[in-house]
Amino acid sequence: MEERQLNEKESLELIARMIQNTQQKLEKGKGMTFLVWGYTTIVVSLLVWYFLTTTGDYRMHYLWFLIPIVAGPAMFFLIRKYEKGVKTYIDRVVGYVWLVMGLAGFMISVTAIFFWNLPILFIIILLMGSGTAITGLVIRFTPLAVAGFVGIALSLACLFMKGTEQILVFAAVFLVMMVIPGHILNAKGRK
Repeated sequence: MEERQLNEKESLELIARMIQNTQQKLEKGKGMTFLVWGYTTIVVSLLVWYFLTTTGDYRMHYLWFLIPIVAGPAMFFLIRKYEKGVKTYIDRVVGYVWLVMGLAGFMISVTAIFFWNLPILFIIILLMGSGTAITGLVIRFTPLAVAGFVGIALSLACLFMKGTEQILVFAAVFLVMMVIPGHILNAKGRK
């Protein structure tokens, strides 16, 4: 079987089809990835905030590690449920973006155990906002890209807030950055 070279128009059509397939896969999953990570982060944030304000015990910060403990297994379930069929190059790019962002976020979180003055909430929002914006740009889904850029901009609020109020800002940013676009994907997937 001989290989045929694609012309410029065919190449662009192929790339557009790959992007559309990835977007449709995200829609089939109904944005559940963003909802799982977003809601888990919000709930854990509120737990940490509550226990820190009521007990004053700094060890409550270890509750942050509930995020990957809860959302990680949920993601494996969702991947098995929604990701069927051929995995395109765009699918792999989006997966690699989140692999890098997730590992960087985890490494920063572990590092924060030893360096208390590290602005961890700012850094995590910056990383996850970047991942969200990149995903939105790669799959050409404007609400996701905008939410990511808004998250990046709002990350600065964590630098200006002090104490436990920072945690509430963190939760609010995840609502805007992950939960709202997840619900928009849900709505689009239902149509």
